[in-house]
Amino acid sequence: MSGWWVHNLYEQGGAALVASWVIWVIGSIVLHELAHGWAALWQGDETPRELDRMTINPMVHMGTWALLMFALIGITWGMMPTDPSRYRWGRRGRVVVAAAGPAMNLLLAFVALTALGISGLSLAEGETAERLAQFLMIGGFLNIALAMFNLLPVPPLDGSGILAGLSWKWYQWSQDPRIAMYSLLALMVLFFMGGLGGVLFGTAMTVSGAYSGMLTRLIWGGSGAEIPSDSL
Repeated sequence: MSGWWVHNLYEQGGAALVASWVIWVIGSIVLHELAHGWAALWQGDETPRELDRMTINPMVHMGTWALLMFALIGITWGMMPTDPSRYRWGRRGRVVVAAAGPAMNLLLAFVALTALGISGLSLAEGETAERLAQFLMIGGFLNIALAMFNLLPVPPLDGSGILAGLSWKWYQWSQDPRIAMYSLLALMVLFFMGGLGGVLFGTAMTVSGAYSGMLTRLIWGGSGAEIPSDSL
């Protein structure tokens, strides 16, 4: 019988597993939103700076409700306000700004999993090595899952923003606030009750284990690190 996610993680891996999840979820979302902000600034839109959103403070990017949701279910969201009318590339600037967030997640995953593979932590003995390997693996598969989720072509996710920059018809369709509301509601139902969350996290864990394991075998001649699928 499943319970509160903090209790479940603590039972499976102690305080270290809970702390790893908290650090990676909050940190990854903050950097995801900052990547949108950096891209918008590069496009000539000063909105993120004018609204004092270029900060690492989670409260700024998530707010009370999002952080409360994180406390309840272990996952949350963030937001970076921008003004597409100020992008120097016009509608094409939407592609750059929208893609920056998932690109940051993929970069974080690459760094974490590469560090895991070349360090040989998955082969080392001792609790410290095990915890570090676990920390890096969580950072890897979580960020891959976040990138895949955000690239789904569903308003208001980044995948829809990319399509809006490439297709005028998609842009017009996605501007209706009712579309975003109903689409997001349907997405949440699919994520939590339709198996979408399991597919995303399962795929992310498979990719993470394969990549870090490949590096470990190439450098150390051993097998890769894995996080059991029932540990989250």
